[in-house]
Amino acid sequence: MSPAASAEEPPRHPLVRGPVISSAGTSITAWALTTGEAGMRTQARGLAKALTPNLVEKVVSVKWPWSWLPSGATAVLAGVDSAAGDTLAPPWPDLIVTCGRRSAILGVAVKKRAGGKPLLVHLQDPLAPLKHFDLVFPMAHDDLDGPKVHKVLTSLHDITPARLAQAHDVWAKRLARLPRPLVGVLLGGPTRQKPFGVTEAEDLKDKLAALRAQIGGGLAVVPSRRTPDEVLQVFQAAAEGDPAAWVWDRVGDNPYVGALAVADRLVVTGDSVSMVSEALATDKPVEVFAGQMKKRHEGFVGALINAGHVRWFDGQATPAVQRTPIDTTAEAAAAVRRLLAERGF
Repeated sequence: MSPAASAEEPPRHPLVRGPVISSAGTSITAWALTTGEAGMRTQARGLAKALTPNLVEKVVSVKWPWSWLPSGATAVLAGVDSAAGDTLAPPWPDLIVTCGRRSAILGVAVKKRAGGKPLLVHLQDPLAPLKHFDLVFPMAHDDLDGPKVHKVLTSLHDITPARLAQAHDVWAKRLARLPRPLVGVLLGGPTRQKPFGVTEAEDLKDKLAALRAQIGGGLAVVPSRRTPDEVLQVFQAAAEGDPAAWVWDRVGDNPYVGALAVADRLVVTGDSVSMVSEALATDKPVEVFAGQMKKRHEGFVGALINAGHVRWFDGQATPAVQRTPIDTTAEAAAAVRRLLAERGF
């Protein structure tokens, strides 16, 4: 974790890596169960992969009105659309990791259908009674407490040191023409509460230009699937004729993990808790652009600022302080290991 400590951070425990071995001498089995949102998939997959190689990722589609049934209703399984996603059927796993309200409902239903066998772990606030779950990992700023609750400072993910090293080997060569220091810019998209259009893109572009006027160097801009075309066009137009700037056009290999690995400092739009958390898995200075943040994310970033892990991006060349990567996924995995041991796995 970062050298900076905060009263808002959850307690730390020794981290153990490698697969969890059951009493039968084999690795436990796990499902990473979501309804397909990219940020939720990486969280559930990241925790499950940290615990076992016997992982099946389940991306499930639920038809209306079953998708709005309350937690605890096994009838929701009747609404699973096998033509649009994965099925939920035996053999049941030892562990189910869910992320997102709809996947929480599905996880509870599967646990009941399986006779209570699988350990059910949910990431984020399930917005459902905690009695249905074995362990819940909300964010540090969430108003959720109890014996089953283990708060985490960032969201979980599957950005590991091994993935970063592999990405560095590939993308250091591809981005070698860009001068140092290299600023990696990770673009998200609009939220329900805030837009991310040309106005916000121009603001971010101007702040990046101000930063580069002070420190020089290069720019690598990586949009996501949620980034509006008009936003991408703002950065593409700015990069024309600038040999020190590169903007991914969303064609070919995705450079997202490469930018995390190769950049000297990272600027992330604040709409995505997952992107900010994944940036913090590196040892790079991280700055957050607040252009399209919603209220809940302000609490998340505020806790990180108070702990000294990130700063707001204002275009100023504040001296970059090297930081220690935040490995919240390993911390959560350690908590699950302890619970598995208590349950006799």
